Amino acid sequence: MTGLKWIDIDGRRYLWRDIVQLRRTQRQARARAQQPALFELKDDYRPPAERTAASRYQEPSLFALETRGRP
Repeated sequence: MTGLKWIDIDGRRYLWRDIVQLRRTQRQARARAQQPALFELKDDYRPPAERTAASRYQEPSLFALETRGRP
């Protein structure tokens, strides 16, 4: 079987090389596309044990903060 020269879509003939070229330009445009961030990223300066909900549950620091300030 040889390569296709044209393809029939909805009763119209299109050259296969034109379709391939259009697809290449679509792929190149998608590669160049940039999506802006939805919000500004901020660094998390909390201690590692307080960064996730699971670790905050395992190691609560509520009472530890209260006793730190007392002599």
